[in-house]
Amino acid sequence: MAAKLKTGDKVVVIAGKDKGREGTITSVDPTAGKAVVDGINMAIRHTRQSQQSQGGRLPKAMPVDLSNLAILDKNGKPSRVGFRFEDGRKVRFAKTTGDVIDA
Repeated sequence: MAAKLKTGDKVVVIAGKDKGREGTITSVDPTAGKAVVDGINMAIRHTRQSQQSQGGRLPKAMPVDLSNLAILDKNGKPSRVGFRFEDGRKVRFAKTTGDVIDA
């Protein structure tokens, strides 16, 4: 199945403890159906000190289920994603405005 949400997309959380918060997707795991979003679903991870990092209690963004995320359209509203063919290419578009997401 084609990916409706990809790395770099601006999304809003529509369910869960961070409902209403916005962020950018940093990574997607399509097999698990989860994505990591900057500043969303933060957890404290205890990290051992090493030569590269200080260590201690560090906040880390944990994965969020893709079903709890909605892409933001050009108006800043949550939207679903659809697919259509334009000029022989398959493109994603926002269902609320009809605008193409992949330029």
